[in-house]
Amino acid sequence: MKIIIPMAGKGSRLLPHTLNTPKPLMYIAGKTILRRLVESLSKIIQVFSIQEIIFIIGNFGNKVEKQLIRLSHDLNLNPIIYYQIMPLGTADALLKAKNSLTGEPILVAFSDSLFYHNSFDKEITHKADNIIWTKKVKNPHLFGIVKCDYSGIITHFIEKPNNYVSNLAIVGLYYFKNSLLLKKELQSIFDRNIKNEEEYQLTSVLENMRIKGEKFISKQVQEWMDFGNQKRTIYSNSRILSIESKNSKLIHEKVMIKNSLIIEPCSIGKNTSIENSIIGPYVSIGKYTKVENSNIKKSLIQDYTTIQYANLNHSMIGNQSIYIGEKSKKVSLSDYSVYK
Repeated sequence: MKIIIPMAGKGSRLLPHTLNTPKPLMYIAGKTILRRLVESLSKIIQVFSIQEIIFIIGNFGNKVEKQLIRLSHDLNLNPIIYYQIMPLGTADALLKAKNSLTGEPILVAFSDSLFYHNSFDKEITHKADNIIWTKKVKNPHLFGIVKCDYSGIITHFIEKPNNYVSNLAIVGLYYFKNSLLLKKELQSIFDRNIKNEEEYQLTSVLENMRIKGEKFISKQVQEWMDFGNQKRTIYSNSRILSIESKNSKLIHEKVMIKNSLIIEPCSIGKNTSIENSIIGPYVSIGKYTKVENSNIKKSLIQDYTTIQYANLNHSMIGNQSIYIGEKSKKVSLSDYSVYK
């Protein structure tokens, strides 16, 4: 089995934070989204002795490629990188990896989602032809969704339906028993120019495969977090902190705290200093950051940043930035920025 992670999207809904850093490489509570994603699949990697991980990226440069290679080697995986320079949809992204789709089982995991689920490895069996992991949502018109029969077999795939059909959203994790069949259908919709909203969508591929007789089963994840925009990212940060604080210490031992109150759950990185401030709950602060005379809650602060006289809530501030303010604000400040 192989793992494929498409991550070529520009992250436009999370601008300006994705101007310098691809969304999957943003840090959330001390780890990149991508590392968290791969680690969440570690049981599958072990059980099925997966040795190869495939990344589909945009024109991100050598620095990003080196990060991907380093992450792969940390997890004892062999990395292969393909490129999707023009973002023409999820199906187009997967087709870029067609040289690796040679008939073996594959796991496709899109890089803007995270999952907490204890049964991934148990759900993939020799009886399972294809699995689509899903989660019930309140706003299905924003997602690709599936409709199932009473036994969990998928009877329809629909991309962002206008009318209510089902509330089971596709969370961005897929298992295919035969990657060659997937490749043939990816190529087919490309050859026939079948688009949805000007893009080649994986949902269309899945529906065509189903119509041709392929069997798909829906399995629901226990927890799903996505990072589609700033609001969802801040919410997902809060959920990660809430879950992981129960079993892990998220404040580094080399954090310097003076005359300040930390309201957990919070994650604070190495050599960060907090002085005359109230931090938390639900705040992630990176390493080598300085916070003085501030009140911060439900926010995400990156590395090497200085914050003074701030009153922040539901805010995101990037790497190596400076923010000095007084009034209560919801702030979105990108890397290498200054606000005074």
